[in-house]
Amino acid sequence: MDIDMNTPTENHTPLTPAALHILLALADGERHGYGIMQEIAQFTGGTFTLGPGTLYRSIKQMLEQGLIAEAETRADPALDDERRRYYKLTGKGERALDAELARLDALVRVGRARTLKGGASL
Repeated sequence: MDIDMNTPTENHTPLTPAALHILLALADGERHGYGIMQEIAQFTGGTFTLGPGTLYRSIKQMLEQGLIAEAETRADPALDDERRRYYKLTGKGERALDAELARLDALVRVGRARTLKGGASL
């Protein structure tokens, strides 16, 4: 299967690194902005961090694109600050995440099949 790694699809791939990480952070449940930042830091071991400006700019764009939505209810509102907004993946966001992960997997497979100068494999 030939994949053009630079042509966006109807699923919004390729995703920006920020969008990819946000979708991954929301893949297992709803989170508020700070919770998204914490989840990303945790699953990347701190190697990828989002500042508040990038996070909320990305969230705004992803809301407009329909990749995420603001959650209507909270797990336990009594234990939370009511000013926090919670976000969740939409069906479109799930499809975009799946498409991006497939695109990256194909890219990794191509990379592994190639050799570096000097004959060393990736």
